[in-house]
Amino acid sequence: MFEKVNSKVVKVHAGQAGGVVARTGAMLFYQGDISFSPHQIPGASQLGGMGGLMGMAGRMMTGEHERTMLAQGNGEVHYGFAGLEVHVVHMQPGATLRVEASRLLANTAGLQSSVVSVAGSGGQGGRGGGLMGALRGAAAGVLTGQGLFTTQLSGQGAAVLLGHGGFIELQVGGPNPVVVDPQAFVAAYGNVQTELKAAMSWRDAVGRGSGEAMQLHCVGQGVVYVQASEEKL
Repeated sequence: MFEKVNSKVVKVHAGQAGGVVARTGAMLFYQGDISFSPHQIPGASQLGGMGGLMGMAGRMMTGEHERTMLAQGNGEVHYGFAGLEVHVVHMQPGATLRVEASRLLANTAGLQSSVVSVAGSGGQGGRGGGLMGALRGAAAGVLTGQGLFTTQLSGQGAAVLLGHGGFIELQVGGPNPVVVDPQAFVAAYGNVQTELKAAMSWRDAVGRGSGEAMQLHCVGQGVVYVQASEEKL
């Protein structure tokens, strides 16, 4: 699987990992017989192919998604991106990883991946999915800097996260939620549900775009990964 070379670079044997999916431009160098081909997360293409307003919402979602490449073959590949800190998450069956698309560096190809609407997965206070949910998610995304959707990974394998200034692992469990600045949020692993809540009126929040205006409440069982910065990738 992935092995950290230092705080900003990981390496992986593509053959032993069963193939590696990584954001375009993340490959630093490789040794061996490796081939690269474009990769598409299931469901992302259909979101942009709808007509009318739903198609517009779909294009907004897919437009935020990072393009990815699949590496296959017998050799070792080194990955990093923009000098950002990296963190490896080793995934187990039954757990899911929901990660902001811009903060996912790479993952083993055997993981099941999909694009999940924040509005449609309980991320907007249970106000529902569909077109209105997507548009509400877009409005919240403008205020918080958080994307309209996340990438969801499940299965057995590993994924590599990106963050500014390193990572903090917050344990989620018990009666009280873990409250996170959406701009600092990187990913949630395990059985964690997230809900975006306004901490002040929308009139006060407009133009501030900070975690003080909007807060991400995390409940359930698992881990939330937070970067040591509010800077958006």
